[in-house]
Amino acid sequence: MTEGPRYRVAVIAGDGVGPEVIAAGRRVVEAAGARFGFAVEWTDLVVGGAAIDAFGVPIRAEDLETCRAVDAVFLGAIGGPKWDDPNAPVRPEQALFTLRGGLELFANLRPVRVEPSLVGTSPLRPSLLAGVDLLIVRELTGGLYFGRPSEERETPQGRVAVDTLWYTEGEIRRLVRLAFELARGRRRHLTSVDKANVLASSRLWRKVVEEEAADFPEVTWEHRLVDACAMMLIKRPASFDVIATENMFGDILSDEASVLAGSLGMLPSASLGTRRTDHGIHGLYEPIHGSAPHLAGQDRANPVATILSGAMMLRWSLGQPSASDAIERAVAEALEDGLRTVDLAAGAGEAAAGTKVVGTAEMAEAIVARLAASELAAVPGGSVR
Repeated sequence: MTEGPRYRVAVIAGDGVGPEVIAAGRRVVEAAGARFGFAVEWTDLVVGGAAIDAFGVPIRAEDLETCRAVDAVFLGAIGGPKWDDPNAPVRPEQALFTLRGGLELFANLRPVRVEPSLVGTSPLRPSLLAGVDLLIVRELTGGLYFGRPSEERETPQGRVAVDTLWYTEGEIRRLVRLAFELARGRRRHLTSVDKANVLASSRLWRKVVEEEAADFPEVTWEHRLVDACAMMLIKRPASFDVIATENMFGDILSDEASVLAGSLGMLPSASLGTRRTDHGIHGLYEPIHGSAPHLAGQDRANPVATILSGAMMLRWSLGQPSASDAIERAVAEALEDGLRTVDLAAGAGEAAAGTKVVGTAEMAEAIVARLAASELAAVPGGSVR
């Protein structure tokens, strides 16, 4: 096979199980490259808690510049109890805010699908899970996480704390417009989630949604309060197509939605901006789960969310949709064949009938094997025939 495209990706393994799941994700992306005729040049960066230990800061300026220069960023997980002192001047999570702001990543895409083979893993009744395929589009650069002031103060009455919820019209509009565009390419229904009965920022959010809706007459849409949305995600999850919401609400709702898929270890994400590279949209890709330090170094972490994040990277940033589809099919086939990591196993990590509990590395290799056995015929340049 002649040499195909070469892509540049910055890799942040991070903390806890991050290095293990990133190793699995890289292994699958490289296997997809061998299958579909492209290569990835990886640049490893030390960011997060590991960077605090090594450099005294969660991310260095030169690392941010490297992330700007590449085609995409692939991240494992950041943080852990070792760096959880609330009085510490630097914390691992500050690296995430720096990356999102410095790379101008304003939209976090979190797809939630229920693999038929994992219906029994969810605590919800199987009848509620039929047809679940939704996309949460979370705003990333505004809201409580970025508002100022954000601090604790001493007063004559005792300590108080203040956080500021701040949104500009432009921040809302670009997120809402992207959500409408994504809905137009899916099942053409958008649910905008807010707390407009209480928050001024949510009332502005609603106005912008209604203004943008005029440009998308083919998309049906609705407003829904966040508490009602949280309830409906459990009662009627298949009724949702695209959910557009602000930063904190999206953070909480997507973690709740992981219950549908059976585990946090199943859900990928993509953080996107507007900047385009030669191959696609520049973005950062990571699983939605945390660093799970209690599992670190034990080959027990579920790598599927990271592997699927790699598939999203291939689709959105590297211009390899066929390879992305093939990875997603390989994941589904491995699960259909009964392979389960500990978080997906029955009981206390015990294998149910017809399933086998495997470790992080073995799950990745099983997905690679099914990817290699794909019926698609790969051709140079990343297309298929």
